[in-house]
Amino acid sequence: RFHGEGYQEGFAEGSHAGMAEGRRYGALHGARIGSEIGCYLGFALTWHYLLQKCADEKNSKKIRALDSLVGMIQKFPYEDPTYDKLQEDLEKIRGKFKQVCSMLNIQSDFRIGTERSSLTF
Repeated sequence: RFHGEGYQEGFAEGSHAGMAEGRRYGALHGARIGSEIGCYLGFALTWHYLLQKCADEKNSKKIRALDSLVGMIQKFPYEDPTYDKLQEDLEKIRGKFKQVCSMLNIQSDFRIGTERSSLTF
């Protein structure tokens, strides 16, 4: 009887602690992804604006790649944490970002630290 009661109490306590830890982890992980995606979008919109000022054949290819990156970011399912291809789509966005950086001859380094996130060039 004592074993059963102890098990039930421990199970309830562990479930409660697990839910709290899961919420904290989810909020932190979601904030990191949001910060990363936000940096990519700001980067893409800024470069798109700069390249439109001097549109030539070379820049049109870069602009198309930037448009593609912006489109991928806009289609990203921010509101659906149960989306089954979330990681896959995030990796595609990261790959497109690296491709755009390569086209622009920019060395990119996105780091997320405990203090702040940064995008350096």
